[in-house]
Amino acid sequence: DKAPLSKSLLLVPSAISILLTLLFQHYQKFFAYNLQAVKEDFQVWRLVCGRTICLDLKDTFCSSLLIYNFRIFERRYGSRKFSSFLLGAWMLSALVDLLLVEITQYVFGITINSLPSGFLGPVFALFVPFYSSIPRVQVTQVLGHFSITNKSLVYILGLQLLTSGSYIWILALSGLISGICYNSSILKVHRILCVPRWVAKIFSWTLEPVFSSAEPTNEVRVGMGATVDIQRQQRMELLDRQIMMSQVAQMRRQRQQQGGMINWNRLFPPLRHRHNANYQDHRPSEQGIPPPTEVSEEQVARLMEMGFSRGDALEALRASNNDLNVATNFLLQH
Repeated sequence: DKAPLSKSLLLVPSAISILLTLLFQHYQKFFAYNLQAVKEDFQVWRLVCGRTICLDLKDTFCSSLLIYNFRIFERRYGSRKFSSFLLGAWMLSALVDLLLVEITQYVFGITINSLPSGFLGPVFALFVPFYSSIPRVQVTQVLGHFSITNKSLVYILGLQLLTSGSYIWILALSGLISGICYNSSILKVHRILCVPRWVAKIFSWTLEPVFSSAEPTNEVRVGMGATVDIQRQQRMELLDRQIMMSQVAQMRRQRQQQGGMINWNRLFPPLRHRHNANYQDHRPSEQGIPPPTEVSEEQVARLMEMGFSRGDALEALRASNNDLNVATNFLLQH
């Protein structure tokens, strides 16, 4: 929903890659990313064909999953801005590919005639905004030391794609460099390499009706998720959360009977009932209240992007001493 470009990049290149692998193997040579043919025979068209379709099904599978996870940027920025980023990263990574190949040959004496094919440069470039703008929320811990977050699966897929070929590290490095250059406010690359409005309108009129999807209407919205995906995840976790809360309530009753219950409501007052009359009557005097903690506006913006209101985000960050992970978990549980 609201990501027609991501849907087209997920379906069309994957379908062509499967057809080339299973039925039309004799046409694979036209989609090979042959740098030697580009430099010696001036076959510039290979920079287009060789950098669009994957010839390895493992690369097709991993890149498709990454594009599916990165569709959040199209929903956040819009199709035109998202396509401008992909176009800019695609063009910049082509230049960086040639530069890195020449540097590798000059420094290490390794001659590289071809690189893995596919839409890999822009996929690796998307890790730059994914790292910098998507909030990191801890899901669980392994062995008590290794944190599993909502971003761990995407990084694992990127690592799997990185280890799928011998020279794919060149594509990964060029993609990251192009992503940094495009996101940089100093270089102003995003103002030069962008999709014109008239081109975006043409694709909106022609291709968007084919790949667009309507928002699901047969699902009841659960929780405060800002997107359908977050709401689906909350629906899946609702049963587990109810079981967990029943266990917590049982433990609290046992501690209360033993006289050792901790008054968590005194430390973290429930956000949804902060205007309750009982809470207002029993709050401490203004002279005993410590000065409010300074809250980072960047962290407030990240919580608001996840669907929480500004007031709830401010109160959760103050209560958690500006810890984004603790504040997020607190908001999801109250």
